[in-house]
Amino acid sequence: MTKFENSYIEQNKIIDKQNKNFKNMTLKAIDLFAGIGGIRLGFSEAFKDNIEFVFSSEIDKYAQQTYYANFGEVPHGDITKIDEKNIPPHDIILAGFPCQAFSIAGKRLGFEDTRGTLFFDVARIATYHKPKIIFLENVKGFVNHDKGNTFKVVKQTLEDLGYKVFSQVLNAKDFGVPQNRERIYIVALLDNIKFEFPKNLENCDSIQSKLEKKVDEKYYYNNKPLYEKIKDDIVDKTSIYQWRRKYVRENKSGVCPTLTANMGTGGHNVPIIKDDKGIRKLTPRECANFQGFPSSFKFANLSDGQLYKQCGNSVVVAVIKEIAESINNSIQGR
Repeated sequence: MTKFENSYIEQNKIIDKQNKNFKNMTLKAIDLFAGIGGIRLGFSEAFKDNIEFVFSSEIDKYAQQTYYANFGEVPHGDITKIDEKNIPPHDIILAGFPCQAFSIAGKRLGFEDTRGTLFFDVARIATYHKPKIIFLENVKGFVNHDKGNTFKVVKQTLEDLGYKVFSQVLNAKDFGVPQNRERIYIVALLDNIKFEFPKNLENCDSIQSKLEKKVDEKYYYNNKPLYEKIKDDIVDKTSIYQWRRKYVRENKSGVCPTLTANMGTGGHNVPIIKDDKGIRKLTPRECANFQGFPSSFKFANLSDGQLYKQCGNSVVVAVIKEIAESINNSIQGR
């Protein structure tokens, strides 16, 4: 047997031992930049009884209310003001962190280059606690932000901390949810665990499957000033449209266009459909449906503007669940 073969066998023994340490364990997790808890929900569905959340953080007071309605806890506030030593020990960090500008001019790539950004808070917590798993989500443009340097800094920082980093851009419509929503997902594993992102699903739900049967009149444009501008362009009951202030755009791909955080700032940002009663915008609950949230998910008693914002800021739960299941299968050695 060659030296290389001996080394390979020993390495696999180490991997197997590390994987066994995870089997049937209840892993402790923290939820950073938690929003309304979409990432937490996806991991909870995938890990079932083998995950326990010991800490959460979210700065938006309205998102905190919806989070509390579903998980029975009010997230801590501004993570930049929370000492990592005061965060409970944990095995998993979940973080849909906002993308801020990274400045790397005249600096080496790595941990120091993340200062002044919210990813720095993920890095400092990981440095202190050394969780086995870090899961990050961001907009697709994060990959090419600052000519790719931002992503390079994040990846290098995680690798410097000892993590093996996997990343991939996935689209919600490829995972059964009828929304065109591309996001970058980053999985960092501390131990040498084999991991692969989930494969695309063959079937996608229809737009109609996400619509409510009874909708309040306030969501309809009938007899409102905008109706005359859009009535001749919105004709197909099987499609979704957008009012772009000056014109109507039809999304012809058979899925909902990307939901955005600014949906709460005006009707032109909320996708529009035609049904038997007329022309209307999607309701907040329908937006949650297009994000893959279950019907059991509760919203706090807030304005529609806040609910639209919360949906647009959130994640597609079904995609998170698929990735989390792949992570769980990897650490369980399946």
